[in-house]
Amino acid sequence: MKNTLLVALSRSMALERQIDVVANNVANVNTNGFKSSSPLFEEFLKTGAHEDNFGSNDRRVSFVQDRATMQDFSPGPNERTGNPLDVAINGKGFIAVQTPSGERYTRDGGFQINAQGQMVTNGGNPVLSTNGPIVFQPTDRDINISEDGTVTVREGTTTQVDSVRGKLKIVSFDNPQSLKREGSNLFSAPAGTTAQPDVSSRVNQGFIEKSNVNAVTEMSRLMEITRTYQAVASLMQQQSDLRKGAIQSLADVPA
Repeated sequence: MKNTLLVALSRSMALERQIDVVANNVANVNTNGFKSSSPLFEEFLKTGAHEDNFGSNDRRVSFVQDRATMQDFSPGPNERTGNPLDVAINGKGFIAVQTPSGERYTRDGGFQINAQGQMVTNGGNPVLSTNGPIVFQPTDRDINISEDGTVTVREGTTTQVDSVRGKLKIVSFDNPQSLKREGSNLFSAPAGTTAQPDVSSRVNQGFIEKSNVNAVTEMSRLMEITRTYQAVASLMQQQSDLRKGAIQSLADVPA
């Protein structure tokens, strides 16, 4: 009975982790550029907790172990906005931004211009070019962002000559699974992971990449987890009742 309770407990802990991940996916179904996650579990074998311990005859009990969280970097659908400061990345690249904690990476291309003329994210972090933050002049107009990320403008009210304000710093990683998810839809690269210039990804101006979360799939998973949790809880209750009954029966045995 002890083995059953221990296995059920390990499964309950895994389900708790799984429901947290699914709930986070559902909460970000409308977050631009959001990438869904899924928990990764594995079987952990251990000698059972029982009294008939006879060395090589020990039974092996299968527990559930929370191994890691996998991130789904598949692209989300692109939605046309018509806003010249909105961009969607077609490819595996990330846009580099500057934060107080250092350089971070995002797929959310919903940008704006702050009071200092910098192109920034919705969280206020400056968007980086290959030479630092992208800064516009008060008289700049007709902002254009080409497929390779080059940002150009027309200066003043009469000039017809394009002026370059920078080129979006688009990077990729050999192992994107190593990226650490942070708040504000940002990722950070751990020590030993180097961002590499991405020349294959293309930029779509006037579009936004939506979340890649499939709401129907995630809600189905949520229902499945709930049913499984109920089944595990019922099993634990049955085992508890059996233990209680066994103790009562032993207490009734004449001395």
